Amino acid sequence: MAQAKQERRGLGRGLSALMADIDTSPPQAAKDTPRRAENFIAVDRISPNPNQPRRTFSEAALGELTASVREKGVIQPLILRRNPADPARFEIVAGERRWRAAQRAQLHEVPAIVRELDDIEVLELAIIENIQRADLNAIEEAAGYRQLMDRFGHTQEKLAEALGKSRSHIANLMRLLTLPETVMEYVRSGDLSAGHARALVTAEDPTKLAAQIIRQGLSVRQTEALAKKTDAPKSPKIHESPVKDTDTRALENDLAAALGMKVVIAHPPGAEGGVLTVKYKDLDQLDELCRRLSVTTGAGKV
Repeated sequence: MAQAKQERRGLGRGLSALMADIDTSPPQAAKDTPRRAENFIAVDRISPNPNQPRRTFSEAALGELTASVREKGVIQPLILRRNPADPARFEIVAGERRWRAAQRAQLHEVPAIVRELDDIEVLELAIIENIQRADLNAIEEAAGYRQLMDRFGHTQEKLAEALGKSRSHIANLMRLLTLPETVMEYVRSGDLSAGHARALVTAEDPTKLAAQIIRQGLSVRQTEALAKKTDAPKSPKIHESPVKDTDTRALENDLAAALGMKVVIAHPPGAEGGVLTVKYKDLDQLDELCRRLSVTTGAGKV
């Protein structure tokens, strides 16, 4: 354990590894932490992680947890790190629901383990914890992947390997971030599933179709059929090839996931060149695309 403690906890260490530490060894705290703080820390000295990927907390589930905490206390310790801006305070790495429930149950302190973790590790572990526990909705999960890629330079391949997910799963999930905000909110609230949302990614008017799906209670299969039917009468886009091979479509998906925008590749069979089309939904997305192109070409600064 002494050797493992010295190793950098990078992407993929995950909640299970941290919980293994908890189960098999005494809690570790920062060197200057008082003895009592190795086991319990005052609730009012703890703050949530501002980069926590999970934004939606079920009121019913939180109420049940609060009742349990009120009766039995917090059984599983929170994982914390010292607040970079104020060493006297702590920031949650894992266990925000338990902390919220403890507040509601009017507990003054909670069991906790303090780790020395940097910003990258905190975000990675927060995402991994929620994914392993299936606590994130599809939009939150995709936004978490986006954070890891944009802020820390992780690739889809690295994420897939570390999280035990397929690259296509991550790419398809991140395509959901190209949907209008209204549709993404339907997914966050549970009115639409990830399957419904995936079927709407290529739709001409996903907001209108989403409202119809919710109103009629359509299944994912029915949604897919509706999306195809809605697009069928339309003439092919000028930059789209009538038939695309699997590699071309996979590349479109990868680019769309990386940019957060719809991407169309028109590469005529047998030709050396083609057309790449990037569709932005508002001026903010256009500005972001220009910023990325400027950084890539060295023409501008972030």
